[in-house]
Amino acid sequence: MALTVTALYAALSALLLLAYAGLVIPQRYRARVGIGDGKDAKLARAIRIHGNAAEYIPICLILIGLLEAGGAPTLALHGLGIALIAGRVAHAVGLWKTDGQSIGRGLGMVLTWLVMIVGAVWNLAYWMMA
Repeated sequence: MALTVTALYAALSALLLLAYAGLVIPQRYRARVGIGDGKDAKLARAIRIHGNAAEYIPICLILIGLLEAGGAPTLALHGLGIALIAGRVAHAVGLWKTDGQSIGRGLGMVLTWLVMIVGAVWNLAYWMMA
C-alpha cells in the first residue's frame, strides 16, 4: 500500500527540518558556540525551532500514516497534513521573532496539537471498531 499523502507531508516536513537546522548553523558560527546555546538568545531560539519540530513532526506523521493505511478520506488526510505544516511554520516564525509569547507560537502549537488530538482519537476509533 502506497501512503502517498503521508509521503507528501513527510517530504515537506523533512525540508522544514533541514531549513530549521540551517538556521542553527549561522547562529552557532556567529556566537562561536559548538555545543549548547552558550546562553545566546538567538542561538537558543534557532535550536528550539528545530528541536520542537523534530519532537512533534514524527508522531503526527505516524498518526497520519496510520489513518491513511486504514483508509481515511484523502481530503481529511490533506487537512491534517496542511495543519501540521502550517502549524510548524507558524511556530517557527513566532519563535524566531521573540522568545516570549507570540501569535505564531500559539497558533503553531494549537494546529500541531489539533493534528495530534484528531489523529489519536481517530486512530483509537479505528482500533475500537476493528
